[in-house]
Amino acid sequence: MAGFGDPHMQTVDAAGLRLGIVGARWHADLIDHMIERAKAAAEACGVSDVVVHRVAGAVELPVVAQALARQCDAVVAIGVVIKGETEHFEYVCDSVTTGLTRIALDEHTPVAHGVLTVHSLGQARDRAGLEDSIEDKGWQSTVAALDAALVLRELSKP
Repeated sequence: MAGFGDPHMQTVDAAGLRLGIVGARWHADLIDHMIERAKAAAEACGVSDVVVHRVAGAVELPVVAQALARQCDAVVAIGVVIKGETEHFEYVCDSVTTGLTRIALDEHTPVAHGVLTVHSLGQARDRAGLEDSIEDKGWQSTVAALDAALVLRELSKP
């Protein structure tokens, strides 16, 4: 994200929805914080049914996100992928993005892409919702997924 044009979506009334969160174990200090921010956003939106699962890394996020999408109204996938010196970064980012998008479409469940794909640890920290961060992707991705779930619920009404 370029850091501008943010709709400043603070909260939505998502009481009664069930939220699934899946987070990678890589960069645990940042992921732990982002999961806490996601849970705080869910609570602020009135969601009391939140399930959290952890996986080894970003590549494993989609398969667990798919299982959660079958049980929850919305899912948030949280990870950090930092570019190194090889092509691995591109493969991981493409795989995760494609997987999460496919799951959302196939399962008709919003799956938020809360995976930070950055060039440095500093860029990740700037987006992780820390006290001195410029963005809070744990919070933002959670509210976005819940908002989309509410729209889908409205569209399914006769």
